[in-house]
This record gives sequence, C-alpha cells and structure tokens, in this order.
Amino acid sequence: MIYCVEDDDSIRELMLYTLRASGFEGRGFSEAGEFWQEMELARSGSGTLPRLIMLDIMLPGEDGISILQKLRSNPVTAGVPVIMATARGTEYDKVKGLDLGADDYLAKPFGMMEMISRIKAVLRRSEPKQGEDSLAFGGVVVNLSQHTVTVNGTPVDMPLKEFELLKLFMENPGMAFSRDKLLSRIWDTDYMGESRTVDVHISSLRTRLGEWGSSIKTVRSVGYRLEVPHA
Repeated sequence: MIYCVEDDDSIRELMLYTLRASGFEGRGFSEAGEFWQEMELARSGSGTLPRLIMLDIMLPGEDGISILQKLRSNPVTAGVPVIMATARGTEYDKVKGLDLGADDYLAKPFGMMEMISRIKAVLRRSEPKQGEDSLAFGGVVVNLSQHTVTVNGTPVDMPLKEFELLKLFMENPGMAFSRDKLLSRIWDTDYMGESRTVDVHISSLRTRLGEWGSSIKTVRSVGYRLEVPHA
C-alpha cells in the first residue's frame, strides 16, 4: 500500500490512478489529520503500515516537513520510506527533507512515470532480497531479512537511509567511500553539492551505534570508511 498525502484533488487522483495502473495499491489523503488517523490504526495494530509514503511539503495545516519529523521520531514509523514532493523549487526544501530522513524527493510538476520509477527504486533499496541473512561486526548485528539492527544485543530503531549506509559499510569493511559516492549509492541519484546530507546521516548513525559508532572513521579529504575491530 502506497500512501499519497497531497491536498490537490486532481493531482492526488492522478497519482492514485497511476499507482493502481502500475500494480500498486494506493490510498490518498488531502491533509495531515486524516493521514494520522490511518497511521494510528497501524500503530495500534488495527491496520498495517504503508510500504511507502508520497508526501507533499505544502499542505494545509500541518506541512510535510512536520509530518516527516514525526514519522522519523516514532520507532514504529521510523523505517517507512518517504518520498517528498515540493513545488517551491528551492534547495532549502530539498536539503531539509533529506536531512530529516526523506528517502527521495520529486520537484513539481513531475511526470507520473518518473514517480513510479522513483517509488520502485526506493522500494528496491528498502526491501531486502530473498536469501540475504545478516551482517555483523563487534556488537553490531544487522538482520537484512528482518530489516533490524541490534547493538550489544539491544534493538536499535534506524531510519532507512542510516540502515542503508550501515549495510553498505558492513558489506565493504575498510573501503573508503567519498561523499559523492555515498550520495550516488544510497540516494540513487546525483545530489550535487549536498555532502552535508551525508555528514548529518553519518553523525546520527554513529550516535545510534553507541560505542561502536567510532568504528565509522572520517577519511580526510575523502569521506568515510568502516574500520572493523579485530577479534
């Protein structure tokens, strides 16, 4: 199920029509209130979380940035992929959304086929492939099939982008990744000049990993790498 939070009725209906024509289930919301009512059902166990949320920034009442912040701060919804849509065309909206944990963004007006392509790309990254199991170093264990992380045996809630960063580092221990390469690999597109987004996510990831966060080393003038402790 894909949720579309969009106040323009014609755009929302077109998005839902395209989703259904492309084999997805879709549900639309014109404002934050009705969206949160549906999410509360999922949190209470009476419903299920969406696979992905298409979230417009400019909404009546509570805007998309506020909604995104609440989604990422709640352990139940922190891992739900979110694609932001903005009509403003400013760098601030894009960077703000990415820094807060959005998985991708679309600038209005966007084509429906581009929307479907972005949705499929984000879902490919967020839903583990069959046969994958787990990765580990030190006290950190990533279960790829369950999409969970434990640190010293304690479950840690982790947003999608941080999970993907950690997975990439653990799959390539000792390899240095430039910020541009991380943007390309994790965000699946070219966000030129927005390396601050990588730095923000790395900082947050280190904090979530506790004592093991220091294993993610800053490589001067390059980017970051995972230094796996020897047994």
